[in-house]
Amino acid sequence: MIRRIFTVAISVSLCLCFWLSRAGPSQESLAIATGRGGAVATVDTDATRIGLEVLRRGGNAVDAAIATAAALGVTDPFSAGIGGGGFMVIYLNDQDRVITLDGREQAPAATTVDLFQDPSSPGELLPFFPNRISSGVAVGVPGTPLEWAEALDRYGTLSLSAALQPAIALAEDGFVVDGTFAQQVEQNQARFAAFSSTQALYLPNGQPPTVGTRFKNPDLAKTYRILAEQGINAFYRGEIAKAIVQAVQQPPAVATAPFQVVSGAMTLADLDHYAVRVRPPTITHYRGYTLYGMGLPSSGGITTGEILSLLEGFDLTQGDRAKAWHTVIEAERLAFADRNAYLGDPEFVDVPLPGLQSEGFIQTRRAKVGDRAPDDPDFRAPPGDPLPFQRDPSPSLTGLPSVAQLGEQSGLSTTHLVTSDRWGNIVSYTCTIESIGGSGIVVPGYGFILNNELTDFDPVRPHPNVPEPYKRPRSSMAPTIVRSPNGTMLAFGSPGGPTIITTVAGIAINLIDFGLSLPDAIAAPRISQRNTGPTQVDSQLEQTTLGQELVALGHHLAPVPEIGAAVGLVIYPDGSLLAAAEPTRRGGGAAMVKDRSKGP
Repeated sequence: MIRRIFTVAISVSLCLCFWLSRAGPSQESLAIATGRGGAVATVDTDATRIGLEVLRRGGNAVDAAIATAAALGVTDPFSAGIGGGGFMVIYLNDQDRVITLDGREQAPAATTVDLFQDPSSPGELLPFFPNRISSGVAVGVPGTPLEWAEALDRYGTLSLSAALQPAIALAEDGFVVDGTFAQQVEQNQARFAAFSSTQALYLPNGQPPTVGTRFKNPDLAKTYRILAEQGINAFYRGEIAKAIVQAVQQPPAVATAPFQVVSGAMTLADLDHYAVRVRPPTITHYRGYTLYGMGLPSSGGITTGEILSLLEGFDLTQGDRAKAWHTVIEAERLAFADRNAYLGDPEFVDVPLPGLQSEGFIQTRRAKVGDRAPDDPDFRAPPGDPLPFQRDPSPSLTGLPSVAQLGEQSGLSTTHLVTSDRWGNIVSYTCTIESIGGSGIVVPGYGFILNNELTDFDPVRPHPNVPEPYKRPRSSMAPTIVRSPNGTMLAFGSPGGPTIITTVAGIAINLIDFGLSLPDAIAAPRISQRNTGPTQVDSQLEQTTLGQELVALGHHLAPVPEIGAAVGLVIYPDGSLLAAAEPTRRGGGAAMVKDRSKGP
């Protein structure tokens, strides 16, 4: 009863304070903020401000994370929302314990290994774009709403109803369209126009919304209100569930859709069957630091851990910086070879983790790091053999898998947020709907986009990540919490599909090996090698001295406009805080602290 009275009171207070903060003077939105009492950092100013108001009204880091994520479902709907899933890493300071929540999307019961076969061309796969990603068959059972409810029930102080109130107000009143929002609609214009419900919401006059105009989503406000009033069962068993199944089985394609829209087979039973998993974190020790990450079915914590374990045998501070980053690139190449070959949903795959994480196996892989990059720009490193390094009385693997030849096709969307509170609790949370714009299917009448997460499966068998009923596709999300040798706590993460792993590893290396501050580590140019050919780099890096020196070491660089959009925070031993977001990527993010100061 006490909690119920508190949550009702705080929900009213949050709505009022949120709108007062928007109407009057507010904390300036910057990429860096310092102070005490708690922090929030995201890609979006409105979402960050909502999370901060939760902290100011007495909520904890989990409460702030859920309220912030709900707001991002309004303002960043092409990266995340209740039609998708995510992974959350939580640090509980009073227990000195790290917990992870797996809210990953799940394959329906009717899923088969031939999920993405083209019905009009037997023996052929559906073209990845636009047919595979813009289809009902690509939609996994969303995990985000239940993950929010579970996090709040287990570790929060607010009810789901209270946590949703600011986002309801935001969706009803609207927000100012920025360049990133307009650009993402524009780049998905053809896909969005193929679905009547999506067209009506995001292309009401046949064109993307104009920068500077106000965008409202009353249907999403209605949906959040249903969840607030009826609870999570409305999504997994009630009217929202029925609308999701209808949209998957009979996608609202327009009569003149420019491509074949394939229907899916999700049922009400699939939604009812869904459950969030509470899993132990991955733990990686690196030069005195301890990194806690997300385990399978996310490959983020494991692969980041292998990269750092390989680098543990090298002193990256000795010699020139190009030689150090050459070593990082080669460690990434080897770690991704192992990731691509062995990792999958642990409830379906006997992953050889003891071998992969053994020091003996790491030594054999470390020996593969040479002084120069491979000459062939399309070189794929073969995976290592972890089986001799583990005791397995009934091995499911009897030999090395072949090198995967499929091109990388994972979506580059997602969004990341971090929160902390006055009690020292921390949340690092990555959530997604897969591709930017997900499946492109807005659930008619409910205002949210369905994911296309099942495209994260490998469609060619045999493979540990092939589609199966109730299986969760392998992810790259890597929400991370770090403990430094002096007790400083850090949290960071990034969107970006498989580049999430290299972004998180790069931030850790910049912090630990090169001594950069968190803001500088986030803003630094990015380098990403995922065993798929040339090494991707931020476009500005190619012409730098470092870029030229890497080319001289044999690296083939592929400039891309953007790699990740990270956020993070630091809690120093004296309790002071620093929160940081991207200064320019995706238009720059917003970092705020509860009690602002000039610095620690």
